[in-house]
Amino acid sequence: MSSAPSTTSVAINGETDIVHVRQAAREAAVTAGFSLVQQTKLVTAASELARNTLIYGGGGRAEIVIEESAFGDTVRLVFVDSGPGIPDIDLALTDGYTTGSGLGLGLGGARRLADQFHIDSAPGKGTRIELSITTRRKP
Repeated sequence: MSSAPSTTSVAINGETDIVHVRQAAREAAVTAGFSLVQQTKLVTAASELARNTLIYGGGGRAEIVIEESAFGDTVRLVFVDSGPGIPDIDLALTDGYTTGSGLGLGLGGARRLADQFHIDSAPGKGTRIELSITTRRKP
């Protein structure tokens, strides 16, 4: 038995919006019954991707979706921007790779924290990143 997903949308136009994305992700994780470890993973990934959306994508939006099912609850994060896009996704996912001043752990780190991870991007087309973490229901 599943119900309609619960969705929160957060605009990402400045540094304070990164905090709002983190807060919305934490609230969704708590609502979904995530363990503290899962909450931390989700919030960390949300923070990294919100920062990338702002810095590299020039701003955009995040959607935080809670999907309930008989098997477990999933929190899905979707980040969308209209920035310059990512010319080489495989390279961008490589630890240590950065086009800025960061450590180059954002995309690859977020991918490792997630149960599912997908990037859709091309030069001049912007970027859409979707990741999810699921908590399993106990029988």
